[in-house]
Amino acid sequence: MHRYLLHNGSIRDIDEPLLSPGQVGFMNGWGVFSTLRVSEGVLFAYERHYQRMRRDAEVLHVPFDITPEGLEEQLLKLVEANHALNATLRVAVVRNKGNLFESPGITRLADLVAFTADLTNWSAGVKLGYMPNARFSASPFAATKVTSWAENLTWYETAHERGFDEFILLNESGAVSECTSANIFVIQGDHVWTPPVATSGCLPGVTRAILLEEMRVPRLTISERNLTRFDLEKADQVFISSSTRDLLPVSEIEGVPLRQDGTVLARLQEAFVENRKKYIQANASRKALAL
Repeated sequence: MHRYLLHNGSIRDIDEPLLSPGQVGFMNGWGVFSTLRVSEGVLFAYERHYQRMRRDAEVLHVPFDITPEGLEEQLLKLVEANHALNATLRVAVVRNKGNLFESPGITRLADLVAFTADLTNWSAGVKLGYMPNARFSASPFAATKVTSWAENLTWYETAHERGFDEFILLNESGAVSECTSANIFVIQGDHVWTPPVATSGCLPGVTRAILLEEMRVPRLTISERNLTRFDLEKADQVFISSSTRDLLPVSEIEGVPLRQDGTVLARLQEAFVENRKKYIQANASRKALAL
């Protein structure tokens, strides 16, 4: 992470002691978060990230009273402080009260914390494995991005121990849901499919939403469909998406190489980069300034 963090509106040094063990959310993972891409000082797709956090906070009873303008202003101050004009930004709103072991000295209902970090140089393709029964699609919290991330981190670590980059998380029916920190897509001919939020239990990723709702690539249809292992293994191409990765091809699953047509994915990648450029141009007045 970079030198400075954002803590309840203030820019603080990363080494400052700011937390108490009596803050319920930090001890129990009771909060919501989002990871944004900072491009040329602009918070890419900021409105989508804000709306998802606000919705998830309501589901999880996490106090979330900051306006979109207020949050954006604070995050841009952090970007400026860290000179992080092209970076990754993680923002979380964490509940402080509501448990037998809450600290009596804490008055704030929630804390807002944000960090920035350098962009990661991802590999040209990812190797995936399967993790069964890793999502419960019927859970009312299945589609929320909650700070209780221990399961995902453990699966991510286990995947690396087994020689994979990530796991494909299967739900209780054995259907494909998502990866530990990315959505997943298959390309078959002129169709691009991703699992539905409602039936797969996947998180509604921001990059996923842009592909489904904003991307218009000639002769391509991008939509939702229930997917099985067989759909992935017979596809012309499989790729994952996230705010930090953009669109990355999957080279193999469980050690078995996948088809790498590449033609359609290249068109999608080009269209996505163009989408981000247009967003940056349209929001040039809402950007952090180089110091």
